[in-house]
Amino acid sequence: MKEFIRVMKALSDPARVKIMKMLQHKTMCVCEIQTALDKAQSTTSKHLKILEDAGLITYQKNGLWVNYQLADGTQSPFAATLVTHLQDWLEDDPEVQTMVQTLPAIDRNIILNRN
Repeated sequence: MKEFIRVMKALSDPARVKIMKMLQHKTMCVCEIQTALDKAQSTTSKHLKILEDAGLITYQKNGLWVNYQLADGTQSPFAATLVTHLQDWLEDDPEVQTMVQTLPAIDRNIILNRN
């Protein structure tokens, strides 16, 4: 039951649901996710850690970059089921639609050049 509760709690925060919806569309680094959410880097990292611990997302290091993507479901059957179903859920939500429309303009190279 602990694994089930961990997965459900991970998706109990709107920012974490948004992260999941973003990662459906593209692999992203922390700075890109942070920009999309308009949250502090530390807050974004905490959200990512919770999703990772629940088996909902994974990451791969590529040089200096840490790239996050949706998990394949091998860590948890509960996470696998939710990742699969979440792809169809909330597609008509205006907030999710707006966020998804902004994703093509969010690019790590542009973000780094601004800072």
